[in-house]
Amino acid sequence: MNSTARDDPAMTAAKIALVGDRSPTVRAHGRIPLLIDALRRRDGIVLDPYWIPSTQADDLTAFDGIWVVPGSPYRDREKVLGAVGTAREHGIPFLGTCGGFQHAIIHLAQTLAGIPDANHAEYGSTDRDVIVELECSLVGHEGVIRYTPGTLIAEIAGVDQRMERYHCSYGIAPGFVEQLEAAGVVFGAHDADDAPRALELPDHPFFLGTLFQPELAGDGSRAHPVIRAFAEAVVSRRARGRSTPAAQLV
Repeated sequence: MNSTARDDPAMTAAKIALVGDRSPTVRAHGRIPLLIDALRRRDGIVLDPYWIPSTQADDLTAFDGIWVVPGSPYRDREKVLGAVGTAREHGIPFLGTCGGFQHAIIHLAQTLAGIPDANHAEYGSTDRDVIVELECSLVGHEGVIRYTPGTLIAEIAGVDQRMERYHCSYGIAPGFVEQLEAAGVVFGAHDADDAPRALELPDHPFFLGTLFQPELAGDGSRAHPVIRAFAEAVVSRRARGRSTPAAQLV
């Protein structure tokens, strides 16, 4: 039997689910296709992106990577949390930026840190708000991020610190940080006030979230190191022969 590129997983573009409610008003949503093209042109990393609205983020197990993109609040919070869980439980490379970071925190608080009613205040405040409105909004803000030596994100960054861009108003409630760390969540990057700005799971092939938005770095012609590392992890998973689903192409 003759084989074809379509039949060979190593020769087929790795498929990623971009989970979020696509909107022309969200700057990051316009940037992501440019970055995927830049990865192909500059780095030779070929990805096949599929936009998955939060209301349709049901079974994502066949994707090679899951990126929960900015744009919170999502129309279906529970399915977004489910997407995070799918990536964690099935060893699928995961990236969560801005809102994706926030919802990864909620998922990890509920499932690992023993806070089953952990809440995101953007959907309505409770006495278990793990994600809260920041005292100072980070919408349009740029600030220094310091990386913790020995962490995945420090290895990816390759520097001790760098400037990063934000577009958010919510972050982790300080009172829950230690509980999350005790559950195995590693915060590998902090801002100048020592507030956590990136999370990772050391026992996962690639599980990374950033409150800052790496997709907004530069002019879109070159992928941020975090996005490039995620793409490399996705391609590596695909090369190991993972199957992929049919879905709506970006």
